[in-house]
Amino acid sequence: MVLSQFARKLNVIAYLTAENLALRHQLIVLKRSHNRPQLKERDRVFWKVLSNVWPSWRDSLVIVQPATVIRWHRRAFKLYWRQKSGGAKPGRPRLDAEVKSLVLKLSSSNPMWGAPRIHGELLKLGIEISERSVSGIIKRNNRKPPSQSWKTFMSNHMTDMAAIDFLVVPSIRFKMLFVFVVLSHDRRKVIHFNVTANPTAQWTAQQIVEAFPWDTAPKYLLRDRDKFFGKLFQSRVNSMGIEEVLTAYRSPWQNAYVERVGLTGKE
Repeated sequence: MVLSQFARKLNVIAYLTAENLALRHQLIVLKRSHNRPQLKERDRVFWKVLSNVWPSWRDSLVIVQPATVIRWHRRAFKLYWRQKSGGAKPGRPRLDAEVKSLVLKLSSSNPMWGAPRIHGELLKLGIEISERSVSGIIKRNNRKPPSQSWKTFMSNHMTDMAAIDFLVVPSIRFKMLFVFVVLSHDRRKVIHFNVTANPTAQWTAQQIVEAFPWDTAPKYLLRDRDKFFGKLFQSRVNSMGIEEVLTAYRSPWQNAYVERVGLTGKE
């Protein structure tokens, strides 16, 4: 009797094993035919629930990867807590357009008022807003447009700009001579030059007068920050209606045309 029951259990185990083997083989063939089987939402829910109650769920997966089931579970977890929290956007609430317009109107009508004063006036009107928010509105709407690049400035004012520079030339007696060069940017033409062994601001100012007689002075005069261009030189240039444009320190590339004249002379 006991042996017959044991044999019957063995038959049941063998039957279940064979059935499991047959089902697994069919799944393998199905996976081989369809690389990405179409799973519905209830299939995903089934595996998400089964993965929480069955420790060996990874051993029976064939049509999906275990990482895929874990990703489904994490996505459901995020969706659950997003709905539970109400789905509100993070950060402070947006300010009304009318409040922003009022802040800008008070700022433009009263240039001497700062953010603290405007904040106080808004509080008197019953408008609840922080002083930092008022300051941010003013700063964001009073930004100056970005200045044009050096290359753009040179291109826009090519026809009304001249450049000057001193070139150093050694003499046959090993003395240093200074060549003052005035270059027109319009056609990159040298319109005036002179040589001296002792350049001064007064001498340099006189060269500018000789280079631009009558009404031929350009709008801009490009130069470096050499000490030869002193206050007397600057005063003479300003009296001629010329605006000086200074290059940055150690940036000869900003005055490249007249610098090229010096390199050509050395060659």
